Amino acid sequence: MRRVGAALLASIFCSLPVHAQLVDANLDWKEVEAPPPPALRKDGLVPINMGSSVLRWGVDPASITIASDRVVRYVVVAQGQDGAVNALYEGLRCGTGEVKVYARNSGDQWVTATGSDWKPLDVGNAATRHSLVIARNGVCIGGGTNRSPVEIARDLGRGVDSKFRPEYR
Repeated sequence: MRRVGAALLASIFCSLPVHAQLVDANLDWKEVEAPPPPALRKDGLVPINMGSSVLRWGVDPASITIASDRVVRYVVVAQGQDGAVNALYEGLRCGTGEVKVYARNSGDQWVTATGSDWKPLDVGNAATRHSLVIARNGVCIGGGTNRSPVEIARDLGRGVDSKFRPEYR
């Protein structure tokens, strides 16, 4: 009877959605103040494969940082066929599967994002789709942060979607 009960409990816990495991276990977590965005670079970006997007996406490898709060901050650039450039200075929390925009750049000036909160990475949300691809392809490993900015840039360059596969809404 104990074996049946243990098997039943195991099957219940194993069938829970993966995103339920992305709750931050550190209840005392506090975000450190994000440094200002770095100068916008349009060259030397690590390409991000966004599938059928008409924009060319890339991450500035020199902008990637991992802070003491385990937030990975980076600049992502989207370039249109007409040469228009938009960029975001973002942060990713791998442990919770969330993204936050700190600043936007359309032209050559950063504008602080006001009222920006942590948002869940969601494959169905066009506003966070690029962030999900970045998380899956280099920033996150499982529910944790990749080891270093150098390894993040290297893994992003490989474009491998194999290390980070949580189920998002």
